[in-house]
Formats: sequence, structure tokens, C-alpha cells
Amino acid sequence: MSDQNARELSRRDFLALSALGIAGCAVPGVGGGARGDDRMFYVGTYTEKTASKGIYLLRLSPGSGALAIDGVAAATLNPSFVALSPDGAAAFAVNEVGQLDGQPGGGVTAFGRDVASGALRTLGRELTRGADPCYASTDNTGRFLFVANYSGGSIAMYPVLAGGGIGAMAGFIQHHGDGPNAGRQEGPHAHCVIPDPMNRFVLVADLGIDRIMVYRFDAQGGVLNTATAGQGILAPGAGPRHLAFHPGGRVLYVTNELNSTVAAFRYDAETGSLTGLQAVPSVGEPAAVQNFPADIHVHPSGRFLYVSNRGHNSIAAFAIDPGSAKLTPLQLTSTEGDWPRNFVIDPSGEFLIVANQRSDSIHSFRIDSTTGKLRSTGHRVTLPAPVCLRSFAERA
Repeated sequence: MSDQNARELSRRDFLALSALGIAGCAVPGVGGGARGDDRMFYVGTYTEKTASKGIYLLRLSPGSGALAIDGVAAATLNPSFVALSPDGAAAFAVNEVGQLDGQPGGGVTAFGRDVASGALRTLGRELTRGADPCYASTDNTGRFLFVANYSGGSIAMYPVLAGGGIGAMAGFIQHHGDGPNAGRQEGPHAHCVIPDPMNRFVLVADLGIDRIMVYRFDAQGGVLNTATAGQGILAPGAGPRHLAFHPGGRVLYVTNELNSTVAAFRYDAETGSLTGLQAVPSVGEPAAVQNFPADIHVHPSGRFLYVSNRGHNSIAAFAIDPGSAKLTPLQLTSTEGDWPRNFVIDPSGEFLIVANQRSDSIHSFRIDSTTGKLRSTGHRVTLPAPVCLRSFAERA
């Protein structure tokens, strides 16, 4: 990749994309929440240099897959990733900027939630001590919040207060190193941070150093150990981006943004160690354009895995072998838009909804429960720079 292309694909440049307004969607305020059997989602966006106001409400009709924007849940700066607390009482959004409140680094904002309508009320904001925070998640008890700083190459931990607010930073880990891709791996770039299913370890995908870092976590004492308990080592220049555990908790899948692959690791829940199982192309067919995988999710059944492909503008579906957990390609489906970032699988497993950042559009697809293949519903909505989707029934 040339230096020019690397600059074009940098995270900061993403903020300048999709400067179109909302077409055909009236969003003066928060709507009435789910209507009948409708399913509700949050949409995180970029607000800088776009017409977006912040976090929106999205409604899906389970009969047809029809989508509708149901208002602004909260106005906030560049909420490019949204997470919910386990009890659903609070929401958290990163503020993905390089400088905030006159200080270097970005921020993370906490919101109280009206569970019925989805409306969010701001409870407070904390600085992240690293530029361009891009991912947030809570531990399994909901007592701690983790944030990954992309440009900062670091992660931060905060206590979650009664009522959903966040306290002063209680843990911070700075990564070091680089990778062979001079344009994208000049330093560490933490891109995803999640707890393991047993809540004993915290895993971090770092795109800049081709590592999945594993840190021991003490939920009782609120201590994030800075010593590495384990590492998942990717191919040089792979660029790990997002992580997803299989429901069984013993296998971890990762999208590799820079070499367009999906990798699988065996995970030891007792030690936090990772053992490589497989790496497969995210787009198996010869690609006419450069491709950069983004988001990754396992179907609730545990039988299928899905990956969004930016550049190829598709969702890749894979079958998961029930014995080995290895992946077999099933299907590549156009996202019917440009630059698919995050997507969400409806908790029922019936629908997949994808946010196409550059075409300012969100599309829905029906999932065949037998084959795992996708079929477009033909439904879409328009919204400026959508980049994150979160179900009311799902947390990061």
C-alpha cells in the first residue's frame, strides 16, 4: 500500500467522509421506542464534517425487515462505537477525536437509558488519555468499562458508578512496537478490547503490532494487570481489528484488516493463552479492489460467522465446523452500499443489519437459519456516516 493510500485510509480521514445530510428521514427527537414486535437498535455515527447529531435509534420490523430511523437518542461528538451495560440501564459511547476539552486524546461518555424508549441522558464524560478511542465494552459484571485508543495505542479502564456514570480512570496500559506496514503500523493501534466469557482476562486486538494482547483482570478488586498473560500472534502485516468469541468460549475469531484474512485461535480460559488454528481469506475470489475487513460476529446458533469487507463492500459468511471450529466459506453478499463498517445480528438470529459509512446507508438482510446464507430484504434507510450498530438486547 502506498503512503498516499495509507493516508486515505487512516482513521482520522474517516471523519471527513460521508458529508451528506439525512435524506428522507425526519429525526427531530426520540420516538416512542419499539412498536409492537419491532426491534430496536442504536446507531453510532461520525458527527464531524457530517450532518449527524450523534447516536440515533433504528427500528426493524421482524416481518419484512423494514427499517426506520426513530429519532436522535443522544447528541454527542463522534460516537463511533456504542456499548451497553449488562443490565441495560446504561450506555457508553466513545468520542473518537484526537483532542478533547483542550486536552490531548479522546473521550468516553456515559448515558442513562430509558429502557422502554431507548432515550439516553448524559451522565458524564471522561478523557481516555489516548487519541481516537474506537471501541468500548464492559466487563461481565457491568462494574468496569474498557476503552481502546486507536491512534494512542492504549487501553483504559473505568469504574461504572451506581446509576451508570463512570468514575476516574482506574487502569491504563500503553502498548509499544510497530509492524511492517509503514503507512498503518508505524506504532501500536489498539482497535478492540473485550473481556473473556469467564471475566478473568481482557483481550486487546492491536492493529499496529500484529498482536492480540491478553491481560489478567480481577473483577472483585477492580485491577487490570499490566503484565501480559498471553498473546495471539498474527502474520506480519495482518493488522488485527475486531474480536469475537464463539458462544462456547473456547475459540476466538479475529478480522485482520491489512491482509484481508479471518483468523481463528484456540483459547485457554484458565491461562489466557491463544493457539492459532487457521487463517482464511476474507474474500476468497480475486478482488479488483483492495479490501479491508472490519467487523466480525458469530451467529447466536454458533454455526456461522460473518465479516464485513470494506472495499469489496460485502458480508462474508462462513460455516463453523462443530468439532474443529475451523471456517469454511459459504457466501459473499453485497452490502448494497459503500464501505461497510460495523454490523449487527438481531438477537433472534433472523436478520443482519449493516452500516455502510461512505454511502450513508443502513441495509437489512434475512439470515437462512439452515444454511446461514444472507438474502437482501430490499429495505434501507439513509443516515450520515453510520459506523456502529447495537441492539437494545446486546452489549459489546
